[in-house]
Amino acid sequence: MNGIVVVVVAAVVLAAGYLGYGRWLAAKWGVDRDAITPARRMEDGKNFSPASCFTAFSHQFSSICGAGPVTGTIAAMMFGWLPVLLWVLVGGIFFGAVHDFGALYASVKNNGKSLAQLIEKYIGRTGRRLFLLFSWLFTIIVIAAFVDMVAGTFQATFDASGAVDTAASYAGGTAGTISILFTFVAIAFGWLNRRFQLSGVRELALAVVLFVAMFAIGMQFPVYLSKFGWFAVIAVYLLFAAAMPIQTLKQPRDYLTSIMMIVMIVCAVVGIFVLGANGQATMTAPMVADISALADNGSFIFPLLFVSVACGALSGFHSLVSTNTSSKQIEKEQDMLPVGYGAMVVESFVGVLAIVVAAIMFSDLNTAGTGALNNGVAATPFSIFSQGIARGMTAFGVDQTLATVFMTMCVSALALTSVDAVARIGRLSFQEFFAKSNDALEDEQAEVTGAAKVVTNTWVATVLTLVLGFALAFGGYTNIWPLFGASNQLLGGMTMITLAVFCKCTGRRGWMLYVPVAFLLVCTFTSLVQSTLGCINALAASGTAVIATSGLQLVFAILLMVLGVIVAYNCLKELFGKQAGSLPDEEPEWTEMGRANVAAEATEAPADGARAQA
Repeated sequence: MNGIVVVVVAAVVLAAGYLGYGRWLAAKWGVDRDAITPARRMEDGKNFSPASCFTAFSHQFSSICGAGPVTGTIAAMMFGWLPVLLWVLVGGIFFGAVHDFGALYASVKNNGKSLAQLIEKYIGRTGRRLFLLFSWLFTIIVIAAFVDMVAGTFQATFDASGAVDTAASYAGGTAGTISILFTFVAIAFGWLNRRFQLSGVRELALAVVLFVAMFAIGMQFPVYLSKFGWFAVIAVYLLFAAAMPIQTLKQPRDYLTSIMMIVMIVCAVVGIFVLGANGQATMTAPMVADISALADNGSFIFPLLFVSVACGALSGFHSLVSTNTSSKQIEKEQDMLPVGYGAMVVESFVGVLAIVVAAIMFSDLNTAGTGALNNGVAATPFSIFSQGIARGMTAFGVDQTLATVFMTMCVSALALTSVDAVARIGRLSFQEFFAKSNDALEDEQAEVTGAAKVVTNTWVATVLTLVLGFALAFGGYTNIWPLFGASNQLLGGMTMITLAVFCKCTGRRGWMLYVPVAFLLVCTFTSLVQSTLGCINALAASGTAVIATSGLQLVFAILLMVLGVIVAYNCLKELFGKQAGSLPDEEPEWTEMGRANVAAEATEAPADGARAQA
């Protein structure tokens, strides 16, 4: 099969899904073009901060499009590229995008409430606290998996004498330097935008100049560190990224990252077309593998395929981004469709590109016979994807070194921009767990006393979350990924149930959520049981060295299953017990800053219905 055909067909299918099913869903649930969103009404200079549609899209896309679309799809290709492709397309349109848009929509209609706060409103306070505990444990798993991937991408190679092998380490060292610079550049970029009120072409021009400067400096001064050295650097970055106000670092970084991701997607598509013109875009990987032989070895297509391909088809983590951060940046309700549904569709397309690139690179791996690429790099999903696109870039004239550095930076940014979002969400979940009601945590701090007051401090909560995440990271992402996939999809199932209850309580149609809920619950609990049995077997057959990693994974698997069963039971009970239309959308809430800003906007443009409404 020619890779060009797959890319074109997938692009058409995903675009049709957005224009057809996405718009239909938005029309069924209702979008009020004149409504003043929580980001504007409740602006506080810290969490609620209205942004343009593209900036909000950038935050959502760069936060959700982590390592999953690359790692999960390529790992699942053991079953052949066709089953993976079908799940990405069907799952992306009817599962993942509905899930992301629904979570964003429900949050915006409820004054920017987090998913846990929505669960308290529609399910009950016990369900909220259990869900927050589940979410916190889940974010620790995500931190562990993605930190290990990023550090592994940046780490230097050392020879027998302990000296750095600069030839093998250059791309990773350069990408590491750029990542360090990225933090300070993002802060400066955000400050300049706010100081000079940049937007549109001027904002984009500044971003391009900063990108060029970063890459020039990074390529001249690569940083060579061991894997654990990069662990320390990433830990410092995450500490500040999770605790700082969102518009200081996260929002401008997401804007910059999204531009880089869009360039990567364009390079990948153009590269595949150029390789196709040269007769080099044939997908040599098996279309469908020997499923029965894989099953004999313990690799069952159900549920393994559907939990491996999480991001790209459906990811419960996205609901945390949609409700904890993105909903607090939506400036107009009509932006919810491109930000929620659209970002997921684009992520599904990244998953399609990963499938095509890996299928084209399969012949190289098969010829080498060693599981390594032609330059000796281990054939991890990241290396397959980055070197595959770099090959396409060199085919249309890009310097090979520049292409390799750029792609190494991109694949690490895929994970790093997600892990800083999930670290922030983990910190918020931990703090919110100790809040005594559904109100904002800041309003509850005066009532929190003793040890709870200490651990809910922003910096303390961040450190606790990161310490556990980094401890689990020592087990390596390959051991963590199955647990991540199962818990991720279980989180997606719980989100879908909550959305179904929300639709019923507010008089909206929610029948399109029932099939995804049933499928996800069966799939994820099956996978978690398998993961638990796998950890038990590993502990029984191994010595003390493995007890720390497998034992910790076993504890997490059991906790996630128990919490998942309890939360799912409470959600389903409320779904069948609630009266239709019993809980309408919340009355708007305001902050002093939000009221002043909206009033000022109304004075400047009284003809605007949305502003005059204030």
